[in-house]
Amino acid sequence: MNSAPPTPGVAVASAFQRDGFAALPPWFSEEECAALTLELSQLLGVQQLASRNKLGGLRNLLRICPAVGRLANSPKTRDLLEHVSGQTVFPVRALFFDKTPAANWRVPWHQDLTIAVAQKVECPGFAGWSLKAGIPHVQPPAAILEGMLALRLHLDDCTAENGALRVIPRSHLGGKLLPGAIPRVVATNPEVVCAIPRGGAMVMRPLLLHASSPATHPAHRRVLHIEYATAELPGGLKWFDA
Repeated sequence: MNSAPPTPGVAVASAFQRDGFAALPPWFSEEECAALTLELSQLLGVQQLASRNKLGGLRNLLRICPAVGRLANSPKTRDLLEHVSGQTVFPVRALFFDKTPAANWRVPWHQDLTIAVAQKVECPGFAGWSLKAGIPHVQPPAAILEGMLALRLHLDDCTAENGALRVIPRSHLGGKLLPGAIPRVVATNPEVVCAIPRGGAMVMRPLLLHASSPATHPAHRRVLHIEYATAELPGGLKWFDA
């Protein structure tokens, strides 16, 4: 980005610390938003052509998209996130989602429990190993997830009608939830629809319960999702993208 994102006030940082998420001041100029949208949409189109599939998103963007790497690692971005979170952060994964009429999915209530690592190394407290796009993923101990945060940059207006993120405030405070506990938390706590305009952003904790409905008026709903960590991994494990 060419221009510095405005520094959020104390109220934004307090909301993030209290609720596990917060909307940030407008992030992109229209020119910056358009340039990043074009680059990511072209990259998605290339991968869809190669896979002959209507992919709904992209992985590994810190490696395959220089613009995302520059944005995620820029002092301006990291300074803002450190102001909000009160922690020193570094990016570890970036994803791109584009909800369209051809890829209009529903995401049930869940927590983000997996991280991407450089290679599989057995380590106490790390379980549920899997491969996603050929990259090892694992569920770390709750303490690691509690120190992480995600920055979601919105490249289109994101509303209830086109599948905006829905969250349960403060649900991250319960740590890792057993699958059977999630419906009870959802049923007994109010949800918030995170309507964010094009060029806007929000931050959230990975353990915050969140969901997304299919769009009732499907068009593009493009979101760049960048995850940040606050500590290196133990036992010889390494972040895949750090």
